[in-house]
Parts: sequence; structure tokens; C-alpha cells
Amino acid sequence: MNVPTPAMTPDLLDGLELALSARGVVVDYAGRRALDGVDLDVPRQRVTALVGPSGCGKSSLLRCFNRLNDEIADCRVAGEVRLFGEDAYADGVALPDLRRRVGMVFQKPNPFPLSVSDNVAFGLRLAGLRSRREIEQRVEAALRAAALWDEVRDRLGDSALALSAGQQQRLVIARAIAVEPDVLLMDEPASMLDPISTLRFEELVVALAERYTVLVVTHNMQQAARVADYTAFMRGGRVLEVDRTEAIFTNPRLRETEDYITGRSRTG
Repeated sequence: MNVPTPAMTPDLLDGLELALSARGVVVDYAGRRALDGVDLDVPRQRVTALVGPSGCGKSSLLRCFNRLNDEIADCRVAGEVRLFGEDAYADGVALPDLRRRVGMVFQKPNPFPLSVSDNVAFGLRLAGLRSRREIEQRVEAALRAAALWDEVRDRLGDSALALSAGQQQRLVIARAIAVEPDVLLMDEPASMLDPISTLRFEELVVALAERYTVLVVTHNMQQAARVADYTAFMRGGRVLEVDRTEAIFTNPRLRETEDYITGRSRTG
């Protein structure tokens, strides 16, 4: 199938600043091609969803933006990836700084075996912050931003592992935003949550976009429709179509997109 890989056009962006962009990105894992010349633009302070069948390259693309693919043996990344116009793969880029600016939330909540407070403060201390008062203030601010403060304010010294799955996922988000990132990457972050926790999580994502750029991978079409400003459809290691979410769900340009959105095609 010879379909040009789309990036966002100026009229689609409505003059928005780009937080992330990919041009011609190729990812190979030990010779197996996961991404095949991907172009994608991610506007600042908006939610962009990546949808598509399993194995189409969504997570591989997500990991390109904070260079987590660097940690995988025999992985080769080519093409151009930019964070606010800066080359994320340029010589001299400090990975700890890049990953502070581009936070990551995984499918399974991964709190550290520490207290609630120490989980959120972990990145702050790693960055060299030593003021106890400032750490406490930033921990509280992050927990409030993650809509978790009221539930844990009296449990800050308790183990984070005692929290529910939904609370743990919001704690992980608080940990990510405590270091004041520019971008939050989310890889199927609600797939293990119950319906009530999922609803709260979706409300949180919409609220977070007022301050952060969010790029989220999801298999849940209803979730993408509820939270995303823009949606990109991937298949076979390529972005086939990207548009405002309403347009993708009501009037997609490609038959492949329509088949996937409507459930007629789940493979490829």
C-alpha cells in the first residue's frame, strides 16, 4: 500500500506550536522493522492519541520521543525526532534531562517500594533539590495536579504499594509532573483500571493538557474520542492518517481508518 505518511498541515494546527515532531523515523529491532518512515506532529498543550492494531508500532514511536529505545539491545533508530524544534538525538543531548522534559507513564502502574511522598519526591531529589520545604510544596502541588492529594494527604508516609491501581497510576503521573516536564507520554495507561478509575483518569488527562502536552497510546476508541484533540491512526509501522479527533471518528479520509474505527478491521 503506497500511502504518504502525513504530518499535520498548517491549517490543521491552527497556528499551534509543535511540542514533538518526527520525520522519516525508522525503528528496527534486530532486523525486524517496527516503524517504517513515520512522520508525526504533536501540538503543544493538546492531547494527541495514537490508535491502531496491536503490533503496528505505536509504543515504538512513543519510546522514540524520550529515547527509551536506546535501552533496547540491537535496536536501531533513524530519522529525525525533535522536541520543541531541538534534535532529540543530537550529539551531546543529556538523556536524564531529555527524560525529565519528556515524562513517561506505562500501562502498568510502577510505583517504587517507597512511601507516597518519597515516590513523588524521587525525581526532585535526583535532580539535586535538597530543601525539605520546597520538596514538600512540590510534592503537594504534583499530587493536587494529579487529582490525588485529597485521597492521600493523611497517608503520605504509607507505602505507595498499598494504594489502589487507579491511585497508583495517578501517583505515577504525580511523580512525572513533579519535575515539571514539557511532555507526558502515556502507553495504554488506563488498560488495567476499572471503569470508575478509568473515568477519573480520563478527566485528569483532559485537565493535564491545560499545562502539558500529552501523547497517549490507546486501544480504546471511545477513550480516544473522549480525551484527544487530535488522533493519529497507525498500521504496519506507519502513520496512515492524522486529523482532529472528531474528523477521524466521523469522516476519516481513508478506508483503512474507517474500518479500524468501526471495528471492521483489528489486524495489520
